[in-house]
Amino acid sequence: MPLGSHEAHELNELLLSCTNSIQNMALFLSQAKDPELKDMIARHYAVHVQDYNMKVEFANQSFSQDTLNVPALQMSTGISMSTSQYPPLEPKVQLQQLDDRAIATSYLLTLKRAGREYAYSAFECSTPQLRTFLEDAFRMCSHQAFEVWQYMARKGEYPVIMASNEAINAMQQIYQSVPEQQPGKLYN
Repeated sequence: MPLGSHEAHELNELLLSCTNSIQNMALFLSQAKDPELKDMIARHYAVHVQDYNMKVEFANQSFSQDTLNVPALQMSTGISMSTSQYPPLEPKVQLQQLDDRAIATSYLLTLKRAGREYAYSAFECSTPQLRTFLEDAFRMCSHQAFEVWQYMARKGEYPVIMASNEAINAMQQIYQSVPEQQPGKLYN
């Protein structure tokens, strides 16, 4: 089944974005100093190449023989609040090399943007196999972004600020559960 014109336009934008992501990841791998950061990007890299190649297949054949290898969500028991002081951040206007914080930040923002684009594109997609692929690609970005965020939070490079008790209490007072025992029967 050929792709619809809207799907083709979305796929073109996603291919261009993926080209940029892969090139950025190659740069990050060559410049990262922290072995943990470098290992994380290297583990993610292969899935981004697979993702790109699958999009090329969809562009050329309107289908792919492959299924995207979505990594499991790496959940930890929690992020320790090791600091309430965060290192200051100021954009560099001249630089020859990115530091690890800049690499992690750029990679996290790339994953967040790509995830939003995959989700949006999936909503606009009428080809079932392509829609499933886009949903998988969203989950890939979501899972990887969470891992990068955890890394940054552990390093004190991403503020983790808990909601106040007042905010939580107000929310708990406002919203009440709906009885789930056949709610459709309420309108009979």
